[in-house]
Amino acid sequence: MKVLLADDHAVVRRGLKQIILDAFSKTTFGEAQNAHELFDLAKKDEWDVAVLDLNMPGSNGLDVLKQLKRDRPRMPILVLSIHPENQFATRTLKAGAAGYLTKESAPDQLVQAIDKISHGGKYISPTVADSLLSEIAEDTDKLPHERLSDREYQVLCMIASGKELREISEDLSLSVKTISTYRARILEKMVMKTNAEITHYAIQNKLV
Repeated sequence: MKVLLADDHAVVRRGLKQIILDAFSKTTFGEAQNAHELFDLAKKDEWDVAVLDLNMPGSNGLDVLKQLKRDRPRMPILVLSIHPENQFATRTLKAGAAGYLTKESAPDQLVQAIDKISHGGKYISPTVADSLLSEIAEDTDKLPHERLSDREYQVLCMIASGKELREISEDLSLSVKTISTYRARILEKMVMKTNAEITHYAIQNKLV
């Protein structure tokens, strides 16, 4: 099996490799510490599975995932993230991921997840399964933040985390004007007026 690991921390990659090798001793690896290296390796070779960290610096995880699926539509991708499942799991699966794991649960579930998605399956926890089932409900039954686009949702979480618009624009490599537009859309869709309301809502719904 050939596994492509994308994480900016060498220690994390080393730990993931050891867990995988303990179960699949003949596995070979490709390692990327940023999105540029990931895209380059993905195009140069065929991979049975890619394990993608959503939080590599200088890139937006969901955008990287979508680009990777465009470049390699048949390559199964397991997303590994520090974010709790209720924040990003459903969105990553909709964007093309074959599975989602939190880094906290990875040591226990990584081998099972890789085995399943490398054979064409999907890997989700019972919590994510419940979230996906709830998506079948009518749009009117959705919570306000579930009606936001991926980018709007990301900006909402960053505002709720206390980041200034300038910081968000730097993190996402977008202009402050563009971030202001996203903020305005968030406020309009969620019928709010201030960042304080956004923060209160995010805490109340455990988004941060």
